[in-house]
Amino acid sequence: MAIKIEMLRCFRAVADTGSLADAAATLNRTPSAISMMLRQFEDHIGAPLFETGRKSRLTPLGELIHQEATRELEHFERTVAAIEGLSRAERGHVRIIATPSMVQTVLPPILSRFMANHPDVRIDLRDADSAAIEEELRAERADIGLASLGPLAGFKRKKILSDPFGVVCLLDHSLARAGKAPEWTDLLDLPFIANGLCTLITDPEFQPILNSATLTVHNTTSLLGLVRIGMGVTILPRLTVEPDQGALTFLPLPGTVYSRDVYLFTPEDHLQTPAIKAMATAICMERFQLI
Repeated sequence: MAIKIEMLRCFRAVADTGSLADAAATLNRTPSAISMMLRQFEDHIGAPLFETGRKSRLTPLGELIHQEATRELEHFERTVAAIEGLSRAERGHVRIIATPSMVQTVLPPILSRFMANHPDVRIDLRDADSAAIEEELRAERADIGLASLGPLAGFKRKKILSDPFGVVCLLDHSLARAGKAPEWTDLLDLPFIANGLCTLITDPEFQPILNSATLTVHNTTSLLGLVRIGMGVTILPRLTVEPDQGALTFLPLPGTVYSRDVYLFTPEDHLQTPAIKAMATAICMERFQLI
């Protein structure tokens, strides 16, 4: 007969309480059931584990086996707790990769609430442009992606928000002081800094402005830094310019229908851990009203 985990529990309970009756009460079993299981355990060991029939004192071998049984039971209990925690999304690991504007403006309140409700789930958060996000998702180096991308094989794709484009310039720029929303024609004679998101705008009136750009910057932080020191103006989605960025302002373009659609990418349902599923749900619930 193989040693079973219940045998170890029974032996430890008897050793810790010093009596069959107390061990039975601890394990919610009858004293006769405890006595039978203990006898089976001792028969398997081939030696007595207690010095007397009263079970108040362990033999030297019993002392050693008690130490090993306690160590194994504690390990088993930790394993069970970890498995149950993973199944309830109380534990786990979620790797998120998102565009900088999502990391700066959308995710902080979501992460704050999620981590308060799931304190033992580890979060790995990185920012990158959409091309890098696609690469990381395809390479399975991220579990959740937030980006402006088309469908990806093997991933679920859900639109979470549409972010309208506008002009980004200094607060004291002539466009900001004009007191009206800018038109495309207002940008024709201004230094314009292009960026990767400009390809999403296909309006023919914008093309001469884009073609005139002699500087293209792909990193949003660097781009805003150049606008901040007066190198030119640019076109970006609203969420890339935080309200507290001081010297910069966002000017909506009237009549334009151009926006950046941001999608949530997650593995197929059967490949999602409970922690990943809980995080994806938290993101969707937070941003539904922006769709």
